[in-house]
Amino acid sequence: MTCKIAFFGAKPYDIETFNKQNEKYHYDIRYYKGHLNMHNVILSQGTDVACVFVNDIVNAAVINALIDNGVKLLALRCAGYNNVDLEAAAGRLPIVRVPAYSPYAVAEFALALMLSLNRKIHRAYWRTRDGNFSLNGLMGFDMHGKTAGIIGTGKIAKILIRMLKGLGMNILAYDIYPDEAFAAEMDILYTSLPELYRHSDIISLHCPLTEETKYMINKDTIAQMKDQVMIINTGRGQLIHTNDLIDGLKDKKIAAAGLDVYEEEEDYFYEDQSDQIIDDDVLARLLSFNNVILTSHQAFFTKEALENIAHTTLQNVDDFLHRRPLVNEVVI
Repeated sequence: MTCKIAFFGAKPYDIETFNKQNEKYHYDIRYYKGHLNMHNVILSQGTDVACVFVNDIVNAAVINALIDNGVKLLALRCAGYNNVDLEAAAGRLPIVRVPAYSPYAVAEFALALMLSLNRKIHRAYWRTRDGNFSLNGLMGFDMHGKTAGIIGTGKIAKILIRMLKGLGMNILAYDIYPDEAFAAEMDILYTSLPELYRHSDIISLHCPLTEETKYMINKDTIAQMKDQVMIINTGRGQLIHTNDLIDGLKDKKIAAAGLDVYEEEEDYFYEDQSDQIIDDDVLARLLSFNNVILTSHQAFFTKEALENIAHTTLQNVDDFLHRRPLVNEVVI
């Protein structure tokens, strides 16, 4: 019998990529545009697998409904799983994920945000389109010789560090599990968070969202930072307390912010809202700053990454169906 997969939050690029990868497996993939929630979980009825992304709601009620509908596996086509109630699923619904799809994609995007903000490329683009070729207000700084603070030194961060070292930057790093061999190889220094905050010209976040890291960038930690610091976040929105970030921008403590994530992004990201009024006052305030670049969780979005996501997701399903070890299982 063909495995049936309920695929939520499907976009045209998802369908194209997964269909191509599915030529190997021939699963019955049923694509649904809506994000998974209690209102549409009934669509999983009679399927074997539910496939979800970062903005799907997978709380205890949804998990109970998935199980009642006969779903036997929850397949995350992403690395993070903070949107899933793991305790509700424990021992009842196995969960698999895609731990790494393209660390190069995210690292390159983080660097792009730094360069764009520093040299005001986004502002220059709009100016010249309007016939304004003035350079006033577009001055940046040489990144060579400056200090980047990298919080979390996993695969993505290590690639970014190599790029930044190529620009001649000094690197301060923080990780609860420091990789001293990598530090010696790249001539970087692991240090405490207060020291990193105090000495970094640019701070880039690459750590997972946990109870310990939630809102780690807040008014107290911002106060410890250098004046005119740049903050980059390609990790998770709730690493930053957004109202405190806005206060830092208003006070000129923070010179610029590059955000590919937002703590309340579920209702907006990945959707065309151009004909709607944004009723999230915090998001609207962020978008009003000309020294903020806010993108729609797109750092991962490369051809190679999408192919890797589809391949790993369907291989995870295949491993489950054939009772092989689930190498990408999420375990509490």
